[in-house]
Amino acid sequence: MAAAMDVDGAAAGGGRPSEKELFLAAESGDAAAFSALAPADLAAALSLRNDDGRSLLHVAAASGHAQASSPWIVVTALAAVGGDAAANVVNGKDEEGWGPIHTAASSGKAEIISILLDHGANVDLTTDAGRTALHYAASKGRLNIAETLIAHHANINKKDKFGCTALHRAASTGCAELCEFLIEEGADIDAVDKTGQTPLMHAVISEDKGVALLLIRHGADVDVEDKEGYTVLGRASDSLRPALIDAAKAMLEG
Repeated sequence: MAAAMDVDGAAAGGGRPSEKELFLAAESGDAAAFSALAPADLAAALSLRNDDGRSLLHVAAASGHAQASSPWIVVTALAAVGGDAAANVVNGKDEEGWGPIHTAASSGKAEIISILLDHGANVDLTTDAGRTALHYAASKGRLNIAETLIAHHANINKKDKFGCTALHRAASTGCAELCEFLIEEGADIDAVDKTGQTPLMHAVISEDKGVALLLIRHGADVDVEDKEGYTVLGRASDSLRPALIDAAKAMLEG
């Protein structure tokens, strides 16, 4: 782990927490370990990385424990750095290209998302898989986080390395309310991924009748062919196909 401070003070009897203790404190939401550090030491501690290349900020952003304390840790840490340096820290990536904003979105930490954005987080920061925080919010059905990200001008139609948009991810995981929100905010309902499949196809393949009918009601094209030559109806199961046909007819008769 890289370090710009002596964080072995606790082991030597100096009273300051060790690297291991700081990471454990970040994970558990224990604010006391951080409040004991001088601002310069706290700022320097943010350069520490664990074996996965994750910083204290990553770990605090993902903390599932003592959730009331975790935002305090994040705010205090970023305030200790301040200015442009805070933006650099907040956009730091782990070994898979995840920044704290991805971790917070995936973990459902709405308050931390707002803090990170207020301190210079790139709302469209991408992982090695090309995914943004909005992709992870969509995958988990986290409507409140998606609303915050869109309010900060997240690219709603940004594609990951597989060509999937946030709407693809929401449709794949059955998040009807989030699908509706994304469509209302301008998501391309017929965006195609690298296999030529639309969000509607993803919903159909996932056997999610509710999401599939929602997308059709919003005008999704049932005649698009994917790269294997299948349409939505061609991908649908025998049990789902009649409902899709009825919905498509209703839209045409409109």
